[in-house]
Amino acid sequence: MSTAAPDPAAGGPVLTLTMNPTVDICWDVDHLADIGKNRARVRSVAGGGGGINVARGVKRLGGRASAVHTAGREVGCRLNRLLDEEGIDHLAVDIEEETREALVLLETDSRRSHHIVPPGPHLDAHEGRRCLDVLAQAIGTSRYVVASGSLPGGLPADFYTAVARRVEAAGSRLVLDTSGPALRRAPAEGVFLLRCNRTEAADLLGRPVRSFDDALAVNEQLLATGAAEVTITTIGDLGALCSTPHGHTELHAPPLPGVLLSDAGAGDSMVAALTVRLAAGDDLVGACAFGVAVAAASVLTPGTEPFDRGLAESLCHDVGITFRKSS
Repeated sequence: MSTAAPDPAAGGPVLTLTMNPTVDICWDVDHLADIGKNRARVRSVAGGGGGINVARGVKRLGGRASAVHTAGREVGCRLNRLLDEEGIDHLAVDIEEETREALVLLETDSRRSHHIVPPGPHLDAHEGRRCLDVLAQAIGTSRYVVASGSLPGGLPADFYTAVARRVEAAGSRLVLDTSGPALRRAPAEGVFLLRCNRTEAADLLGRPVRSFDDALAVNEQLLATGAAEVTITTIGDLGALCSTPHGHTELHAPPLPGVLLSDAGAGDSMVAALTVRLAAGDDLVGACAFGVAVAAASVLTPGTEPFDRGLAESLCHDVGITFRKSS
């Protein structure tokens, strides 16, 4: 593991792909009543979706990022405007159907957070090919490409296989973070790093993922199928397990210096952190440890609000690291 953190600004740009973005609307309500009106306060409205969140996280950590994403109709126009206002470099691919909106509701009395996400639009084959073409043209000098988030309806479950081929042809490395059928049909080649959370991992394993041993079973299964060179399974407040054919590393989450408010976007923040560190030349373990620290900082903020960079960097020193040999 590196003795000193590399400078994110020294790394190359990170390109992200979001096939099913959102406009995230975050509301606060004191207490969610079963009947009658619930008076809410608008906390924030921002562009969201896996790759867009990753690009935001990379930028917040001092790196460079550009986001390729779909955008349809009125909500798509609002998404573009929000990203422009935020200063996130992005390339929108126009689609026929409406971009989705998602709701993050924080009940302030109980500190419970609810993330409500609709399925989103359907894309046809032509729109899918156009996204691939825009992605290939945008890669440029980006050594790392992050494809993150669910696939919209209409696209085949193996769509990320075509993404992997485009990224590999450009000489770049693909970081994939997806779920559902797209995860089960993850490319058998061309993926450098594959991340899944414990819910997605449980779907693959066929049983709950509650421990590092459970995560080990998932990662070894993914490595055996050639799904990626590196597999990472996150295990909530325990941390994450990073695996390669050479062995496994347990990354134990640091104690939280506050109350957990929302895990919305924590996985995206982790992917942003580890990718920006890899792009800057950090070793895999160091990059993953920083990712766990950033995820910890992320859950201390309500809704999808950005993490505190200084807090994340301080938490990195408290991430426990345990090496395990392959079984």
